[in-house]
Amino acid sequence: MRKIFLAALLLVTMIFTGCGGGSDKPAGSDAPADKKLEKITIGLDDEYAPMGFKNEQNEIVGFDVDLAKEAAKRLGVPVEFKAIDWNSKEAELKSGRIDIIWNGLDITPEREENMLFSKPYMDNRQIIFVKVGGANGIKDETELAGKKVGTQAGSTAEAYIDKTPALKDSFAEFKTYGDYVSAFMDLENGRIDAIVCDEITGRYAMSKQEGKFEALDVTVGDMTQFGIAFRKEDTELRDKVQKVFDDMIKDGTAAKISEQWFKADLLKK
Repeated sequence: MRKIFLAALLLVTMIFTGCGGGSDKPAGSDAPADKKLEKITIGLDDEYAPMGFKNEQNEIVGFDVDLAKEAAKRLGVPVEFKAIDWNSKEAELKSGRIDIIWNGLDITPEREENMLFSKPYMDNRQIIFVKVGGANGIKDETELAGKKVGTQAGSTAEAYIDKTPALKDSFAEFKTYGDYVSAFMDLENGRIDAIVCDEITGRYAMSKQEGKFEALDVTVGDMTQFGIAFRKEDTELRDKVQKVFDDMIKDGTAAKISEQWFKADLLKK
């Protein structure tokens, strides 16, 4: 009986030590070990200045690009920036072609159904841009009636206009563009009368073409907030990025990046 007992004890020991070998989890822990990050691929609209765009040397630069580079540096992983079709951003994320969208992305209830977001890091609103002298007394969105209005496809402005049929139907024409660069070209050439877009983006475009456009202090839709987007299941990656981003806010690094781009600290604390 003693021999049988010892043999059984040996078998049990082998099952719990030998067959479970290779695990570096703490004893008694069922939590999976953290996945090691090897690279982060960030999707963006590379004509969305000043958040992320190509400069004259064809390099991707921008405010969000600088924030993402600093975050990746603190995580100790290389980062790649990949231009995507902004109108298909959710599909790009779900497919695994990219890991993160960090590019002036508004947090909306519709997007939260398909994406996991960081905490908001900047306020944003949609306003109206016209050619200099083209305001014609516009004081609210209803006074866009009878005008040709443009915005970017897949943008918050397009989503708001689409779900506000009374506003959309009042336009003489509603045009969407692959990027705001094309929209502002059409505005300059008189093909449209107004653009509805992010205030930050529009004001940056104005600063590059002084004397051509003016911003109207007219908010279209609700104030929104920018967030960093991840796949729904990537909570671990979101939490890692959020931690280093919080550290960047606390130690003033993020504020310095904002000052470089906007001459002000626009980040939420």
